[in-house]
Amino acid sequence: MLEAYRDDIRAAKERDPAVPSTLQVVFAYPGVHAIWGHRASRWLWKRGAKVAARTLGEITRILTGVDIHPGATLGRRLFIDHATGVVIGETAEVGDDVMIYHGVTLGGTGGDTGKRHPTIGDRVVIGAGAKVLGPIKVGDDSRIGANAVVVKEVPSSAVVVGVPGQAISRHGGDRGDASLPDLVGISLQSLLTRVAKLEGQTNGESRSGRVIRPPEAGVWHGEDFSI
Repeated sequence: MLEAYRDDIRAAKERDPAVPSTLQVVFAYPGVHAIWGHRASRWLWKRGAKVAARTLGEITRILTGVDIHPGATLGRRLFIDHATGVVIGETAEVGDDVMIYHGVTLGGTGGDTGKRHPTIGDRVVIGAGAKVLGPIKVGDDSRIGANAVVVKEVPSSAVVVGVPGQAISRHGGDRGDASLPDLVGISLQSLLTRVAKLEGQTNGESRSGRVIRPPEAGVWHGEDFSI
């Protein structure tokens, strides 16, 4: 357990762009404190001391704002950034080197018994406010966008956004590039490209004199977008 605690400190220092000191992580990172509290309550849970485990879990929740059931299984080097509002259910399983942002729920979908919470693979990133629900598997190296609601299986190395969550692309699993695609922007640009093409075919540009063209190098053209 002591080695796991050291891994948690290293994970926080490596993944937080603020580059905190070891003392900052130890004394001022509630996400790390929540993981440590869970590791202790999990130890009690596995040995049959379930009342003590739940009590310790509740104290940890009050102190950190993170609700992790003692029955949940957490992997090595998990980092919960900002922490507040994270909920991880009893039968949830989280792999190694996972990063979870605030407001994330790994929950169930109803009154089912048995395995009812998700299994998260290794090196997954789950954005702020995302909900992963039910006994589903999220594949290794996947990324779940902020506020996505995921209720079905996610393949490895997928990028998932939206409600309900949809896998919109695959990536190479490079954690150094944590950016997610702009789904609305991509759709809008595709639509405007199509409109511009149709207007060109019908000579609409010469008739109306008002055309909004797709952005070029991030710059919009057309009087509706003038400032």
